[in-house]
Amino acid sequence: MDKDEVTASFLRPPESPESDLLTRFPAVVEHCLFQGFGNGQTGSCPQIADILLRGADKSRVKTKQAGWTVSFSSSELWLSFAPVADTIAHHFFLSTKQINWLSLIYLVASIPSGVVAIWVLDSVGLRWATVVCAWLNFAGSVFRTLPFLFIEIQDPFAFLMAGQSLCALAQTLVIFSPAKLAALWFPEHQRATANMIGTMSNPLGILVANLLSPALVKKEKDIPMMLGIYIIPAGLACLLATACLWESVPPSPPSAGAAHSTSEKFLDGLKLLLRNRAYIILAVCFGGGIGIFSSFSVLLEQVLCVKGYSNEFAGLCGALFIVFGVLGALVLSLYVDRTKQFTEAVKIGFCLTSIVFVAFALVSQLQGQTLALAAICSLLGLFGFSVAPIAMELVVECSFPVGEGAAAGLVIVLGQAEGVLIMVLLTALTVRRAEPSVSTCQDGQGPLDWTVSMLLMACLCTLFSCFLVVFFHTRYRRLQAEAHMSHSIQEDTSPEAVDHEPRPAATP
Repeated sequence: MDKDEVTASFLRPPESPESDLLTRFPAVVEHCLFQGFGNGQTGSCPQIADILLRGADKSRVKTKQAGWTVSFSSSELWLSFAPVADTIAHHFFLSTKQINWLSLIYLVASIPSGVVAIWVLDSVGLRWATVVCAWLNFAGSVFRTLPFLFIEIQDPFAFLMAGQSLCALAQTLVIFSPAKLAALWFPEHQRATANMIGTMSNPLGILVANLLSPALVKKEKDIPMMLGIYIIPAGLACLLATACLWESVPPSPPSAGAAHSTSEKFLDGLKLLLRNRAYIILAVCFGGGIGIFSSFSVLLEQVLCVKGYSNEFAGLCGALFIVFGVLGALVLSLYVDRTKQFTEAVKIGFCLTSIVFVAFALVSQLQGQTLALAAICSLLGLFGFSVAPIAMELVVECSFPVGEGAAAGLVIVLGQAEGVLIMVLLTALTVRRAEPSVSTCQDGQGPLDWTVSMLLMACLCTLFSCFLVVFFHTRYRRLQAEAHMSHSIQEDTSPEAVDHEPRPAATP
């Protein structure tokens, strides 16, 4: 196919613009890369590139909006009970440990369902993973309200747990997707920032839950209203995912890695990951960080109420934790997109987070330290949450050519498993004391002493950080592969290469 045929084929009016674009795209790209641009013959290629970029930008916006909204709603539902755990427990005559399971079920469910979610992302595609996630999430949010719609229900906890379980299954489909979304839809110089936007939608949902739940639930009679309000973003996410998301991949590959995908098959990829020493070290340490931060988010209100801090203040600390994490992630991702210093950023972030966690373990056991606690929670977010999207990009870099869904998904599954173990261990080490006058806990039982648990959390964070700094070393496999592919294309299409191509000898 020569240049004129390619251009005419691409620019003809299509019957179905999106599907026709995808059908004709490979020939167009082949011409522009290997014939048009390489030989300096621009022709219609700038027009084609402009059309492709406009189409890709529109598709990226729709994909980002749908994925971001679903992830945001899922994380809202995850921690909607945690900021008012004592009030929920008193209303349903439950213990705070039972209420903790409404959040902990997310971590437990993600372990078996995570493997399925990884396969769906790498084999079925982003679109169907996001749509199924949105519907499961919406169904779970509605199911949680059933105990308040039917008075004759004798065991409301079963319905709350069933609704949370549906939402937990949904979260595994969307929480693994930012790394794959960034790899398939964004160029190399924007991947860390795109991963940051996708990853930070989850903590922003946690932020809203930390602020909204205490604001809505002043008394026990406000619980049904809170559950009803959380249905709204879940329904909106379901609508956006179903109506706006039509593609799993963009019409034009944004990078050499996306255009020349070398992702291994699912089972082959898992075998490669298990043999990758750098990946295993990063997965254990970063997974441990995920588990620690999950436990921190769930238990924050219960830790602070013992020392007289209100639910509103605990929600504020959780909000500061998220806000500064998002701000730090924005700055750090822009920096790493320019410098490609993934390893350095992650190691420094882990070390600073460990220092701040030690401070939290000590100060959280004191009374009247509102300013100090607010500052510490802000620093935890700034140093800890900000490295999450960078660590996800580093996971993909050190595991290439394994698929992004498998590489990032297994780390999160491991993190959820570690989170379950850490949370069970932390709650098991608490000791119930005679209720002091300063306690604001409303579960109707004596408050728990969290001193040993918080010190253990700080020790675990320090241990993971030291292990990562000492033993983790890797080369950036994906960047090297893309650089090699780009260099090969330049050599194959350069005028010098064309001039030096062997030509048959002239016949007399």
